[in-house]
Amino acid sequence: MALFSFGISYKTAPVSIREKVSFSTEQVVDCVLELKQQGIAEEAVVVSTCNRTEVYLTSKQFDRQTALDWLTKTHGVDTQNLSDCLYFYQESDSVRHLMQVACGLDSMVLGEPQILGQLKQAYAVADQHRFIGGPLSKLFQMTFSVAKDVRTNTEIGESAVSVAFAAVSLAKQIFADLAKAKVLLVGAGETTELVARHLYDSGARQLTVANRSVQRAENMATEFNAEVATLSQIPDLLTEVDIVVSSTASTLPLIGKGMVENAIKQRRNRPIFMVDLAVPRDIETQVNDIDNIYLYTVDDLQGIVQRNQQKRIAAAEKAQVIIDNEVESYQQWLKSLESVDYVRNYRAQAEKVKDALLQRALNQLEQGAEAEKVLTELSNKLTNQLVHTPTVALRAAASSDNKTNIEFLAEHLGVNPE
Repeated sequence: MALFSFGISYKTAPVSIREKVSFSTEQVVDCVLELKQQGIAEEAVVVSTCNRTEVYLTSKQFDRQTALDWLTKTHGVDTQNLSDCLYFYQESDSVRHLMQVACGLDSMVLGEPQILGQLKQAYAVADQHRFIGGPLSKLFQMTFSVAKDVRTNTEIGESAVSVAFAAVSLAKQIFADLAKAKVLLVGAGETTELVARHLYDSGARQLTVANRSVQRAENMATEFNAEVATLSQIPDLLTEVDIVVSSTASTLPLIGKGMVENAIKQRRNRPIFMVDLAVPRDIETQVNDIDNIYLYTVDDLQGIVQRNQQKRIAAAEKAQVIIDNEVESYQQWLKSLESVDYVRNYRAQAEKVKDALLQRALNQLEQGAEAEKVLTELSNKLTNQLVHTPTVALRAAASSDNKTNIEFLAEHLGVNPE
């Protein structure tokens, strides 16, 4: 039984293709059942996210064309387009790929942790429906352990590598408890929403979304239980908030120096942390000249991101060493299974010899043969048949003058050279 994996990811396929080969949980169950019923796969786990669709399976015989045909059939996609995007791994390459995916080394954002949870969910579905239970199950368990080891012993996930996360990381350094900080989010686009999510996950609960379109602001505010405001309310809001993050498509600044000077006076110089993620800028550069105002632009954050990206690359190199060691451990575990099979088969052969000779002896006794003679014959035949194979091996080693083989056989057969 060999290990195989195949799939597509953001590295090999555009979203227009990835969305066509994604699996729902129900599809996973039906398709894997079909694989098993057809005898194609012994075990299988299907991982389907927005960035990748991958299948890990064990099979006696499997190849890239079979994988391509199966994906084409299950999703009705164009074979040639899918073939250009499909990657296919076997044995240790499959093991290494899975561990790299789990540790975030193959993610769009290096070191991101979400994929590990998605792998665990895929494993849980396979376990629930009894699609695993052998070597593949062991591989996933080892993979989860490796991912934990990498998270614990490297800095793969400690540094911000997106401007949104970098902004929130800076806010956490300034405010000991984000739950006590009042936050103003200007704009309701994807970037602002991502910042809001990071803030919310970090404990911020007093959020206000100000946007030109109130309806769009309301749609975003609902997810984070935030207040909604219009852009015209920003001057009044600045007197109350501690954090301002702005990212709109405005061609002119929305927050000027005079507006902020007036707000800081009313706040009695209580500081404001401001982040301008917009291009062109939403906040006038002169705002940074005001005392107790800490303004960061997208360029400032991009510099932080680049430095942190280098840290993650260095951490990824350490993670790869851990992964390589665990790939070897898994391969050794597989080899140990082979030895277990050899031992099982050897014992089965010995039991077969014993049973046959015992039955022969019992038959002889029933026919009135002398017991001592029967037992002597039984012991002689049993000894001769059990030592025949080891004796042949010893003689072959001796005739080839291979001292190493002779000593190895003698040691493990318990033969005293004297």
